[in-house]
Amino acid sequence: MILDNRDTNLGSLIKTVLKERSLSMRKLSVLTGIDTATISRIVNGKQRPKHEHLQQFAYHLSVPLDKLFQAAGIDLGLGKPPIDDHTGIHSSIDTIQEILASSDYFDHQFTTERVQAELVKYERYALTEEGKQAIVKGFPVKIEQVSGAGPFIEQLRFMYEEYCIENVEMTRRALLGSALLYFVLSTDIIPDYIFPIGYLDDAIAVQLVVKRLSQMDNSIQSNKEI
Repeated sequence: MILDNRDTNLGSLIKTVLKERSLSMRKLSVLTGIDTATISRIVNGKQRPKHEHLQQFAYHLSVPLDKLFQAAGIDLGLGKPPIDDHTGIHSSIDTIQEILASSDYFDHQFTTERVQAELVKYERYALTEEGKQAIVKGFPVKIEQVSGAGPFIEQLRFMYEEYCIENVEMTRRALLGSALLYFVLSTDIIPDYIFPIGYLDDAIAVQLVVKRLSQMDNSIQSNKEI
C-alpha cells in the first residue's frame, strides 16, 4: 500500500540524493545500519520512517535534518517568525505537547511529568556545592554553545543572576537551580539536534519553574496581607 504524498516526497528526495552521490540503497544500508528492505519501503512510500531513520539519512547523505522532516510532511514551524523569549517559543505547555502528539516521529509517552521528575532531582542537587559549581561554570558555556539564543534564554539569564545572589531563600534557590541544571546538563527528553523543537523540553522545564516561583511569590504576598 502506498502512503500519502508526504512519504513519496521524502522518497523522491532520497532517490535524488542517492543518485547525486552515486550511492545505492544497499550502500546506504551499510552506512546507516538500516536494513535495505526498510530503506526501500521508505523510499517507495510503503513505510513511514522513524525519526532515527531520518537522523541517519541526514548524517550519511549530508542532507539537513529539517529538510527531511519537511519532505516527510512534518510541520516544525520553520516558516513561522521567531517568537520573543519573553512570551516563550509557544504560548503554553499544552501547545508544545500538541506539537509532539501530532507527530508519529516522537515518543507519545512524552509528558510534563517526566520533565518535572528531572527538576525534582535537580532541586536537591542545586543546593549542593557540586551543583552550584555545575551551574556557575556550566551556564555561561552552554549559553555560548547555543549562541545566546533560544527558547526562554532571557528567563534563564534572570534565573542565573538570581541564583548567584548569596542570600536567596533556600527553596527559591533550589527551584532556580533545577531549571538551570536541566539546561546546563542537557538531560534532554527531546534531543537538541531536532531543530527547532529540540529545546522544547528546556522550555517546559523553565515554564514549570516559573509557575512554581509565581505561586511562591503569590503565597508570600497573601501572607503579608493577612
